[in-house]
Amino acid sequence: MRRPFLIAALAAFAMAAPAVAQMDDEVEAALNAGSVGEQADGYLGFARPPAGGLKAKVDAINIKRRQGYTQVAQTRNVPIEAFAASIGCRTLAGLKQGRAYNIGGAWAVKGAAPISLPAQCGGQ
Repeated sequence: MRRPFLIAALAAFAMAAPAVAQMDDEVEAALNAGSVGEQADGYLGFARPPAGGLKAKVDAINIKRRQGYTQVAQTRNVPIEAFAASIGCRTLAGLKQGRAYNIGGAWAVKGAAPISLPAQCGGQ
């Protein structure tokens, strides 16, 4: 990924962040338990099948993320998916230990070591 695009994406992250911050206690608990996690595409996903109303809550967060990504991507004249993935890279790079994440279809739990980021993030 080119540096200028990544820098612009990171600067725009603040504009998309309100959707990220609007998680309720059930979603936060699922993140802490590793049943919900961050994905390289910039959206939340399910490491384990969701129970109760969790799916609807995660879907609502992802819809808000998509709206935020769309607004920023349009102002930057970049593809929405590329902008969302750049936010996914940033999120994965700063992921808390013990949280689940998905890169390339495989779920894992963040340990003490940094995550090996995908090539789209400038990883190996």
